[in-house]
Amino acid sequence: MVGISPYGRISLALAFAALLPFGSQAQEAFQTFKQLDTTAKMPKLNAFIAPGAATQGSNLHAVALEAKLTTNGDAVQDGLSWYVFSPIAGADGKLPLIASSQGGSADFQLAAGDYFVNVSFGRAGVTRRLTVPESGQVDKQTMVLEAGGLLLNAVSGSDVRIRPDQLSFSIYSAEVREDGERGLVMADVPPNTVVRLNAGTYHIVSEYGETNASIRADIQVEAGKLTEATIQHKAAQITFKLVSDAGGEAIADTAWSILTAAGDSVGESVSAFPTMVLAEGEYSAVARNKDKIYQRDFKVEAGKNIDVEVLMKDVQPEEPTEAAKTVQVQPDQHAPLPSFDQLQGGANAGDAD
Repeated sequence: MVGISPYGRISLALAFAALLPFGSQAQEAFQTFKQLDTTAKMPKLNAFIAPGAATQGSNLHAVALEAKLTTNGDAVQDGLSWYVFSPIAGADGKLPLIASSQGGSADFQLAAGDYFVNVSFGRAGVTRRLTVPESGQVDKQTMVLEAGGLLLNAVSGSDVRIRPDQLSFSIYSAEVREDGERGLVMADVPPNTVVRLNAGTYHIVSEYGETNASIRADIQVEAGKLTEATIQHKAAQITFKLVSDAGGEAIADTAWSILTAAGDSVGESVSAFPTMVLAEGEYSAVARNKDKIYQRDFKVEAGKNIDVEVLMKDVQPEEPTEAAKTVQVQPDQHAPLPSFDQLQGGANAGDAD
């Protein structure tokens, strides 16, 4: 089993299938799932010599290359990308590409000299310096990738399957940089996808939906093995409806705000049937329709997808302001204004007494 360390305040559970060796069985396992290859798209060539890379009349030497996932493993038969570079940077500061090939093992025809050879297998890769002598044969070059595969999936609650279009994973390096961030290895990885990586520990972030259901975990990838990890989300899918009576039709043109128990907003929507994935906890649903505001408290339990109906009788209580509490008598706008004589008469009335 692969060791896993929990991260942050959110609890998680990871279930691992047996680690599959990367011999012929592992390569078959790779072919079972969609493979994610993010290497640059290069021309599929067996070999070529860049203009000016070899002088006229130079002898070309056959160079055979193969790559293995581990020292004692079999040669990888497919999914490799080979690049041969000159060690002398060009005018643009980049190393000129001399030859490239894609597939399994590669055979190049190279002039005598020094080269950098890079082979990549998905996100795993290794670079080696190669010297081609003036005379004699060049031994077959075997490059060891020290790589493995990682396949990620997730469930809600104990075993509720999550739709693939609601899941995404991001893979980060385990080391934290001086700025407190981790290096991003790959983003938006779909579930059930084999990702080829160099052996080591990686920090995985699993996102369920687009609201607040996120789980983090550290997962170790071993060379020559396929690691399958299932992350357990403590969340559920909630659908909201504003109705006049229980079980009634949803009322259109309703604006929604979903608040945590602490009053923080976690999601908003304008829809008759908004659906959100929420982490386990207590919330309030606030529905605004025309000039009315309605509210209902509800609870989210892991793996329990529910509908939350807000009744139009659940009017949100509104505390009147201090100004509203003061009753002010407004003058009668229709009464005629008193004349000067009437005002004087009123003033003199006290004197008459």
